[in-house]
Amino acid sequence: MPAQPKETLGTILTSLGFPATVEEHKLEEGVLLDVKTDDAGRLIGRQGQTLSDLQYITNRLLFQQDATAPKVMVDVGGYRAQAREALVKKARDAAEKVRRWGDTVELEPMTAFDRRVVHQALKDDPDVETHSVEVDGTDKKAILLRPRH
Repeated sequence: MPAQPKETLGTILTSLGFPATVEEHKLEEGVLLDVKTDDAGRLIGRQGQTLSDLQYITNRLLFQQDATAPKVMVDVGGYRAQAREALVKKARDAAEKVRRWGDTVELEPMTAFDRRVVHQALKDDPDVETHSVEVDGTDKKAILLRPRH
């Protein structure tokens, strides 16, 4: 049976007691489920952690139903789009520092999803290269930006 992303997320939200509507949008790399709710802050959580957890659970359930299910991105009220724009701006500002001073710049530890956004944002920059590096004493990774030689 094919996976039902919109219905699966709707069931999770209802079970958690969140009155919400879910809109499904097809993307190149999968499906975007945009949640509309009056309780967006609680659903997003601190630094988007609850939203990330909700996305993870939704994807796990869909994959269990159908191993070929498309990857789902869950967003609430455009939070991810705004966060992505801010992250791309931070990456470009850091790249500008690398270009100007020739020094290595380290961005703070971030999730795999966010690191991917940074790598993608700077992949075509002829002057700067990016590398994920482990942060000592944690399981997190940060990104180093260096001048490209």
